[in-house]
Amino acid sequence: MKQLPSIFNDVIGPVMRGPSSSHTAASWRIARTALDILNEGLRKACIEFAEDGAWAPNYREQGTCMGINGGLLGLEITDPAMKDTDNLAIEKEIEISYRVSSFETSHANTVRLTLWGTSNKKVQIVAISKGGGTFQIQSVNGYNVQINGDLYEILFFTNMKDDLESMLPKGIDLQVCEKENSYLFKLKSSLPFSSDFILQLQKKSGVEDISIVNPILPVVSGRQTPMPFGSIESLLSYADEIQMDLGDLGLLYEKHLSGLTESELNEKMARLVQVVHNSIDIGLAGTKYEDRILHQQSHLISKAEGEGKLTGSVMNNIIANVSALMESKSAMEVIVAVPTAGSCGTVGGSLRAIAEDIQVDTKKVVKAYFAAGIVGAYFAMGPGFSAEEHGCQVECGAASGMAAAAITQLIGGTAKQAVGAASMAIQNMIGLVCDPIADRVEAPCLGKNISAAVNAYSSAIMAVSGFDAVIPLDQVINTVARVSKTMPSCVKCTGKGGLAITKEAIRIKNKLNRS
Repeated sequence: MKQLPSIFNDVIGPVMRGPSSSHTAASWRIARTALDILNEGLRKACIEFAEDGAWAPNYREQGTCMGINGGLLGLEITDPAMKDTDNLAIEKEIEISYRVSSFETSHANTVRLTLWGTSNKKVQIVAISKGGGTFQIQSVNGYNVQINGDLYEILFFTNMKDDLESMLPKGIDLQVCEKENSYLFKLKSSLPFSSDFILQLQKKSGVEDISIVNPILPVVSGRQTPMPFGSIESLLSYADEIQMDLGDLGLLYEKHLSGLTESELNEKMARLVQVVHNSIDIGLAGTKYEDRILHQQSHLISKAEGEGKLTGSVMNNIIANVSALMESKSAMEVIVAVPTAGSCGTVGGSLRAIAEDIQVDTKKVVKAYFAAGIVGAYFAMGPGFSAEEHGCQVECGAASGMAAAAITQLIGGTAKQAVGAASMAIQNMIGLVCDPIADRVEAPCLGKNISAAVNAYSSAIMAVSGFDAVIPLDQVINTVARVSKTMPSCVKCTGKGGLAITKEAIRIKNKLNRS
């Protein structure tokens, strides 16, 4: 059975600190998983970025170093110590160095980590960030592997190609990687390995240095049951047949994917919604952080209303909320990437404003997030959320489609209307470039998040009113992937094109780099 994207693993989340889910959250996950593979205390690490890759020109500014440092130091990504990982590494006497190198890659976001343990054990890992915090470790000491952080795994090296099949408990898959007459055995399971089984392996002749790699994603894979729908067209047919709205379908989708109960999934989503709302409150209260372009501005909406310059409206609240979320992100406060950190303001900011305006309860807001989530899941099946591969059309564009579906759900629209709203919203943002000024995910990102939220709101109103989306959502998503192939890499989050190379942007970057 093909493993489908999870709403919690691939779309709504991670809960994180830092400017970028691709750079900060994925790099943290890679580093934490690399620690499991090393399987002893860390003494030294050399981190390399491919010279032709998207990370080479901006890995410090985009928070990649912070993410990797935090992961290698064993910090949780929500830990306030993530704001000061350089000094923490010095205190712990762990040497972490960074450089740009030349090595073969298959992805724009590729990193190579060479780790030395306290016993001088050495491990070299090549990994990629796939967007929205998802990642894949592609090789360990030159052996090809696929570790995505969604399963329990065991790795060990041996010079003997032994037959382990007979001793494997049910549900454990075995992969054997060969290189120059030596082997890497990789076991994976959707359930934790028993201590008895691990002991059996340790006693086996020729088995060296067993590494236990724990899942780092919120939902463990391998527990998927057959889905009652596949394509977006079949989803809508199923919605008509069963009389379900898009929020119900999103919950059903994740239930079949995860093996978790509806109650467990609703609780998971409710916790994420609370984090989003806390981030808005922190942003509105005021944030301070030196290494950023935009100072606090989210409070200016209510200030202008108080001075009689503006009349209070749901649109004003959308703008204030989106700005507050983006300010929290830039100040390294805890946020939820929905579907990425760079687009985290769109869904959360618009949904809270509209929910307060029409006075709906938390249960309905949670349901709206599941509607957003299933649209995001279909987007993840297509281009995914990597701006380095596709530009901002897969960040703010995807977020706008998700928000449009969620708003439609919130105001009582049908599944067909919600999907139509998502289609209209994404259509309006196809081709959107990613050109962060001074490599900080602030400008023009704030304006793009606000535009995406307003676009989502208008698309939802159009859909519920009966407007025709014209192009089906699946065809729109396919178009995003097709358009991205015609876009030059300089407008895909490299800082080498668009607004990022204007005279003023260069002045700002030079000023920040000197400070």
